[in-house]
Amino acid sequence: MKTLLRAAGAALIFAIASGPLQAQEPPKRIRGTIERVDGNIFEVKTREGNDIKVLLKENAPVLAVVRASLSDIKPGTYIGVSGKPQPDGSQKATEIHIFPEALRGVGDGHRPWDLEPESTMTNGNIEEQVTSADGQTLTLKYKDGEKKITLPQQTDIVAFQKAEAGDLKAGEKIFVSAAIKLPDGTFEAQRIAFGKDGLTPPM
Repeated sequence: MKTLLRAAGAALIFAIASGPLQAQEPPKRIRGTIERVDGNIFEVKTREGNDIKVLLKENAPVLAVVRASLSDIKPGTYIGVSGKPQPDGSQKATEIHIFPEALRGVGDGHRPWDLEPESTMTNGNIEEQVTSADGQTLTLKYKDGEKKITLPQQTDIVAFQKAEAGDLKAGEKIFVSAAIKLPDGTFEAQRIAFGKDGLTPPM
């Protein structure tokens, strides 16, 4: 009898300990278009065609994504680069987003990304910028290393600007880097970026 009670107790403890871990999903990136606004809840059509609800956490930052240019990129600037790995170990940029100084260090590092198949994301500080007949090459340094980044002429370059939750309206394209799925299926966002003047956030 004691053995059965111990086994039952162990099973209960395991169920309690493992239940939340099994239910918890990893943060999700959301790319889509706002279809309806209800306070701080946004009905969004994702780029995959799904209808979801996004809850903007209270006092969460809202960032407007605006067009920028190569002249805005210089040594000492903290940027993020979506890219494709090259045979020599460098990354060929598909888009660059410039962080404001207040967000220096966000997402620092190099990792796989889901913008396109085989794409990567590298966030870091521009240590060196070289212009040659082949175009621009950046050396991007982050906490665990550095990457050479080549910039084709067609690379999208954008910057983040501070905005307000009231700026989020139906029809605007948004990007959420790490939304948490709540028990009711809503996704909670701790930060939302949206494309200003019809721009689609390229990241």
